[in-house]
Amino acid sequence: MPELKAELVKISQLHRFEAGTVILKQGSYIKVIPLLISGLAKVFKEEPEEGNEVLLYYIKPGESCVMSVTTLVKNQTSQVKAVIEEDSEVVIIPAEQALAIAKKYPKWNEFIYDLFNLKFEELLQVIEILTFSKKDKRLLEYLKKEAKLKDRRILHTTHQQIAYDLGSSREVISRLLKKLEQEGFIHLKQGAIEIVDNT
Repeated sequence: MPELKAELVKISQLHRFEAGTVILKQGSYIKVIPLLISGLAKVFKEEPEEGNEVLLYYIKPGESCVMSVTTLVKNQTSQVKAVIEEDSEVVIIPAEQALAIAKKYPKWNEFIYDLFNLKFEELLQVIEILTFSKKDKRLLEYLKKEAKLKDRRILHTTHQQIAYDLGSSREVISRLLKKLEQEGFIHLKQGAIEIVDNT
């Protein structure tokens, strides 16, 4: 819709964020709505008392953080944290302007509803893996998804980072990675993991 696109260009700004940048803090009010142009971001649920984080879903190019939109509409503090995973270009839409856009353009709401359904399906997959899958299967699915999203077979990451994403401990992840290597699914390298079976 040309009118919606033109208005978004007028009210928003393009920012570049480096990997590791927190673009949404859990417990804070929503001031902007991010729309990813390039790169990759992750959305986590923090457990402050335990000091753990659990990966909920990814934000890919052409997507926004649907949780920030729903939280903005309800005028509540965010229940999640969003972190840039790979250097990204992000269109930043001021919160008040985003609300005005939603009232003016039904197409924007359609985009948000479709995105909500997509992320809800991803969240259900995460819940299924967390609840019903063995830990080694859960880890392998995580690695395959990371490889597919980043379009590469070799992931440059640490055992500690994987543990953060999956709400586990580094020791457990290291043990499971060794098991997956022995079973022929991956090769462990210095600071990297190669996916052997990425079908």
